[in-house]
Amino acid sequence: MSIDLNHMLTRRRIVAGMAIGATMVALPHVARAQAAARVIVIGGGFGGASCARALRRLDPKLEVTLIEPNAVFTACPLSNEVIAGLREIGAQQFTYEKIAAEGVRVIAQAAVTIDPRAHKVTLADGGTLGYDRLVLSPGIDLDFAALQGYDEAASLKMPHAYQAGAQTLLLRRQCEAMEDGGTVAIAVPANPMRCPPAPYERASLIAHYLKARKPRSKVLILDAKDNFSQQRLFEQAWGELYGGLIERVSLSQGGRVTAVDAANTTIITEFGNYTPDVANVIPPQKAGRIAAMAGATDHTGWCPIDPATFASKRVPDIHVIGDACLGGGIPKSAAAAQAQGKACAAVIAAQLAGRTPETPSLTGICYSTVAPRYAFSLAGVYQPRGDIFAEIEGGSTSPLDAPRELRAREADSAESWFKTVTVDAFG
Repeated sequence: MSIDLNHMLTRRRIVAGMAIGATMVALPHVARAQAAARVIVIGGGFGGASCARALRRLDPKLEVTLIEPNAVFTACPLSNEVIAGLREIGAQQFTYEKIAAEGVRVIAQAAVTIDPRAHKVTLADGGTLGYDRLVLSPGIDLDFAALQGYDEAASLKMPHAYQAGAQTLLLRRQCEAMEDGGTVAIAVPANPMRCPPAPYERASLIAHYLKARKPRSKVLILDAKDNFSQQRLFEQAWGELYGGLIERVSLSQGGRVTAVDAANTTIITEFGNYTPDVANVIPPQKAGRIAAMAGATDHTGWCPIDPATFASKRVPDIHVIGDACLGGGIPKSAAAAQAQGKACAAVIAAQLAGRTPETPSLTGICYSTVAPRYAFSLAGVYQPRGDIFAEIEGGSTSPLDAPRELRAREADSAESWFKTVTVDAFG
């Protein structure tokens, strides 16, 4: 079997650089400002937590506050393994105690309003906080208005499981309760969306569960896209591992979901209706609602930024990182959010000290697991080009004819990567 060695060497450089950056961040030396500046970070996911920690490391004099209403963060990467019974939810959960021990003020409340003119954030209890710089890292919100019939109540019967936690466990229980011979349908929206390969990884791992426990069952993907990330690698794996257990209806075949009838567990497409035994409906998405409240979103529902500084193009003294951004070529992923969080911290610290910040160069990687000991990934290096991040180096793990041993090593790498990035973000 042939492997493109130049391709593999390129990818190894990307992954090696990420591993080093995750454990020992190369943050530039920044002169200390005369007076302590106040930086508030809203959102305690991979981007926000990493940004808060990096700010304190750059300049311990900064007054850094992390606002996050949830005392426990539940990570999305690897959560599809929870749905398939290969992992427990506790392995996905992290607290903010170590971040607080480093001198970051952690406030376990929701930010309910932002006044950009007064530079103030109002909390759920009515208290207010002033800031010199504000970083928004709110992740995604589900755009319930974009899919007729689907709302928070409907999600309790037709779970999206795209914000990890209770929804993840609900979908797992539904798959476990389904009779052999049933159908699990996954409705996939158009891009942009969080972690574009994730629905196809989910289909793969649910198929793995069904093959072992309920072999007469099937997985149906109703897709609002004709093509998707790493499609050839997924389809090769499906043929190799699952035969006809997975069926996909693409956009051109009538797979785009236009509405749902939650009372009858029915998914409605342009060319027909489906009533599966389990309906996993992933709706269209947008930036977390606090971004819209701050005035940082545009007509797309996402946040346009200056990619060189992560500064909002709509609101002064506000930076936006992670899934909420209009990022161009860089994917909405945990790795990308973490890289943006660190780079944004370096920009803010430099600007507050009167220095010109360096142009960020971000690395990102996304692992997809299709079965135990079988995974592949997509890695890239991204730099600002005009109004967006552009990929300047990257590619998939290996050619389609890569040996199975490489897929097994990629599965090991996915586990190692998850341990590294979670320690780096949460301590």
